[in-house]
Amino acid sequence: MIDDEGNQLGIMPPYEALKIAREKTLDLVEVSPTAQPPVCRIMDYGKYLYQQEKREREAKKHQHQITVKEVKFRINVDDHDYETKKNHVLRFLAEGDKVKATIFFRGREMSRQNLGRIILERLITDLGDKGIVEFRPRQEGNTLHLILAPPKAQVPSKPHKAEAKPQVPKPEKPPAPQPPPPQQQPQ
Repeated sequence: MIDDEGNQLGIMPPYEALKIAREKTLDLVEVSPTAQPPVCRIMDYGKYLYQQEKREREAKKHQHQITVKEVKFRINVDDHDYETKKNHVLRFLAEGDKVKATIFFRGREMSRQNLGRIILERLITDLGDKGIVEFRPRQEGNTLHLILAPPKAQVPSKPHKAEAKPQVPKPEKPPAPQPPPPQQQPQ
């Protein structure tokens, strides 16, 4: 049994623990039911739930939600259109989103699937190290798609304590001006 201030009250029957909790107008909460004997704590359970929910909301604020953006190409895409869509892919990757590049084949285009693969391979080579290929070009029905992910950011390692503060020599103060030596009077 643990009271509301964190002090251990020892082992006691449940009805005595409930009596102490009611005197303090708090709740008796079973913290560890599998321990021998079970551990209970006196606390304000509503306040505990509120603080737990608040911590979860705060943790969720700092998470970055990764979304998958889609960019569609055609097998007869013009160079300028290709460059524009490639720039969209670069922007999405820089924002931290995944990108799904898709080529949709219609009718007779299904017989020219190699052109679609060439376009996606060109995209992979043009991106270089700005994107990681998560799935190579893959055919599903009449669509050919590829998934790209943003590159992992290299976290700079912390410098050692000796390297953290480089020793800079302090500049020496110039010597104070000395008064001129007394001149001897001619006799």
